[in-house]
Amino acid sequence: MVSAVFLVAVGMVALAVGRYQVPLSHVVQILAAQVFPVPAGSDATEESVVLLVRLPRVLLGLLVGAGLSIGGAALQAIFRNPLVSPEIIGVSAGASFGGALAILLGLGSLLLVGGAFAFGLVALVLLFLITSGRGGTPLLMIVLGGVVTGSFFSALVSLVTYIADPNTTLPAIVFWLLGSVASATYAKVLVALIPVLLGAVVLLLLRWRINVLSLGDEDAAALGLRPGRLRWVVLVAVALIVAGAVAVSGAVSWVGLVIPHLARMWVGPDHRVLLPVTFLLGGAYIIAIDTIARTATAGEIPLGVLTALVGAPVFFLLLRRNRDRIWDSA
Repeated sequence: MVSAVFLVAVGMVALAVGRYQVPLSHVVQILAAQVFPVPAGSDATEESVVLLVRLPRVLLGLLVGAGLSIGGAALQAIFRNPLVSPEIIGVSAGASFGGALAILLGLGSLLLVGGAFAFGLVALVLLFLITSGRGGTPLLMIVLGGVVTGSFFSALVSLVTYIADPNTTLPAIVFWLLGSVASATYAKVLVALIPVLLGAVVLLLLRWRINVLSLGDEDAAALGLRPGRLRWVVLVAVALIVAGAVAVSGAVSWVGLVIPHLARMWVGPDHRVLLPVTFLLGGAYIIAIDTIARTATAGEIPLGVLTALVGAPVFFLLLRRNRDRIWDSA
């Protein structure tokens, strides 16, 4: 409940703050007028700014942040390590290549999502091929496998940008890869809504099974679950979420690592509570970061730059805190 209230509060502030300031009371009146038969109580300019410019951006930021966050929390559970995220295991790089390739070929938004999803899944398959073997999958192997997979798809993204037309296609690819929701529209919200919500609903329905899976394959099998099949269901759901997020916002990094840790510090490791809270906090986080991105300077800071500036130091602190356990498991 507290996280939901926090999300609503951050969203309302984001709708009010910007180059053109809209009083918070006017924002409430404008939104209420869309649901209830009451007057908006504001001029046409304020309504246009709130409803046509900022609201799609807030909704898109909500979907991107919430999806990446809950996906990161689920991956950390099934890999049984809190340092795993979609970026570290190469899923985002694979999805980025699929999206960049779709832009290069001039495909539409639907095929952009399909391409991002397909290559995100390919990245997962490559990771499991690299890390498969006896004795489980220690953290060091996951990180190394993710580096290999991510580097491979990053090289393919570089190849796509190299052969792209510098006057037409290349600017679109570069802008998309930097990460941003500046071009948010209700159509893009719809494009992201289906894959992100579908994947998130699957994870939320499986959250008690994810609890069991985080105990290990042997314990999960003893309790009647099929770990291999369940893990793939979770992985496909995460790949779908990452595809939807990457398709509309580009590669927004570190969200799936930072937010699950913040939520875990708040509500504990029980995924029945952790996943919903992570979902809500992730949405609030990206909305807040995007608000800073569009108001901090005269220009607009790419969203992926700000999330990386926050996430990289957090990852460094986590590595130092878990240094002994990391090397013991290698």
